[in-house]
Amino acid sequence: MREHINDPYVKLAKAQGYRSRAAFKLAEIDERDHLLRNGALVVDLGATPGGWSQLAMRKGAQVIAMDILEMDSIPGVTFIQGDFTEQATLEQLALALNNRKVDLVISDMAPNMSGVATADQARSMYLCELALEFASAYLKPNGQFLVKVFQGEGFQEYVKLMRDVFEQVLTRKPKASRDRSSEVYLLCKNLRPSVTPA
Repeated sequence: MREHINDPYVKLAKAQGYRSRAAFKLAEIDERDHLLRNGALVVDLGATPGGWSQLAMRKGAQVIAMDILEMDSIPGVTFIQGDFTEQATLEQLALALNNRKVDLVISDMAPNMSGVATADQARSMYLCELALEFASAYLKPNGQFLVKVFQGEGFQEYVKLMRDVFEQVLTRKPKASRDRSSEVYLLCKNLRPSVTPA
């Protein structure tokens, strides 16, 4: 708790009106890779409490956000509360997209941690795989996919899967990500032609 209170990014988030310190992870990656732009259609998976959606909105993006938990509304953001592992939630997302292709899929999803490391890692990787499936189905050919991944069992296999789907896979570890955390962010660019529908 003391670490959280004294965290400079927590203080910065309060000062700048962001709901979470995670906004600065996305902000740093965006500064380097120019993900967010005015008018872009962005899907934010695992959005609660809303820091990433806030940042995307401030950059002028159109945002559809999803989380299993409730999220206080953000003006201009379409929010869907649901379990991403369930078909009904995917159908709600598809309905909200209304046949539009997406410029950017961002995923900060993580399972509720049980404390059993192997089980938590497996559940986390499963969410990442579902996010990759979603991105490959809904992104524009030149769209981008940013996902939080915990390094551990299944990580290398997941990167290989990504390389089958995207032409470019980059690793990002923003300063706002705590050093002791095994999380990294993988940024994928340009769907391979075999993935892009004709």
